[in-house]
Amino acid sequence: MHAQRLIMSLAALLVLAGCGTRQAQEAPARKPAEVKAQIVRLLPAKTVDREGWATDIYAAFAAQDISPTTQNLCAVLAVTEQESTFQVDPTVPGLGKIARDEIDRRAGKAHIPSLLVSGALQVRSPNGKSYSDRLNAARSEKELSAIFDDFIGMVPMGKTLFGGFNPVHTAGPMQVSIEFAEQETRNYPYPVTGSIRHEVFSRRGGMYFGIAHLLGYPVSYTQPLYRFADFNAGWYASRNAAFQNAVSRASGIPLALDGDLIRYDSIMPGTTELAVRTLSKQLGMRNPTIRDQLETGKSLEFEETRLYQKVFALADKAEGRQLPRAMLPGITLESPKITRKLTTAWFAKRVDERYQRCMAKGR
Repeated sequence: MHAQRLIMSLAALLVLAGCGTRQAQEAPARKPAEVKAQIVRLLPAKTVDREGWATDIYAAFAAQDISPTTQNLCAVLAVTEQESTFQVDPTVPGLGKIARDEIDRRAGKAHIPSLLVSGALQVRSPNGKSYSDRLNAARSEKELSAIFDDFIGMVPMGKTLFGGFNPVHTAGPMQVSIEFAEQETRNYPYPVTGSIRHEVFSRRGGMYFGIAHLLGYPVSYTQPLYRFADFNAGWYASRNAAFQNAVSRASGIPLALDGDLIRYDSIMPGTTELAVRTLSKQLGMRNPTIRDQLETGKSLEFEETRLYQKVFALADKAEGRQLPRAMLPGITLESPKITRKLTTAWFAKRVDERYQRCMAKGR
């Protein structure tokens, strides 16, 4: 009887301890002024207009209902420092030549004669200079994008011939994809007087859409390193690279761990899908079902699919250990602005170094 009472007392203490832990974890919401003051403290010492940065960052968190924890704030600050060193519209050396080379490349791909492109660029713009001269003098992506938008509107058949040629695809202090921003406008809290492209070039817009891309999706990662990789390679790229690794271990077929599970540009199966198909008997799944479940690879729900769980079960058994559920994708970065060999892993690790320094400051 005494032992039973002792067990019941211990159980009650454990319940109380559990309640205390939950209460400690559920910290009360902080006031906006407190969060902004913390952002100011965490920003790099040489940042210009620290109060302005803090206001725009806090507004982005609040509008998207993302918790402004120290971890989340440091993740955003680390990416921003890596991408722009907190410059709203950073300059790019040799941007004019980069832009012209990219325009020529795209024109060639579209079978538009180079003479036609050169002739169009010689047209005088409203400021009296030719578009070619303005391109050569461009120093920032915002300036380049504005020149190109003007060019498309002024040159005869500009939109028809050059509408998809704007070489600027990422912008703002977090270098977020303009295409991503154009798809994420639903809760944008500011009036849009021009276009979303123009908003991304502003500090408020660039931070809003950059934070959405970095933190606006649920993950099961245990380290922010993999969010940093996803910021560069696409949502869930790190999770999907780990899945590709498991498929490779289970099937014996080498795969590029790039995070792309299916080919979205074709109905034909890609290399990852073909490798999974070789496991169909072991998985007890037919090809259409495999395809259907691979198509959830851009969401967290993929981890709940039978395909995901059975592939990892096979791979873990084959290796005699639990394989990682997240890996840095093996992607070489390609961009007209990149002049040396860089990878997604390099980007993620550089950002993570900045993140760790920010967290140390936060503590």
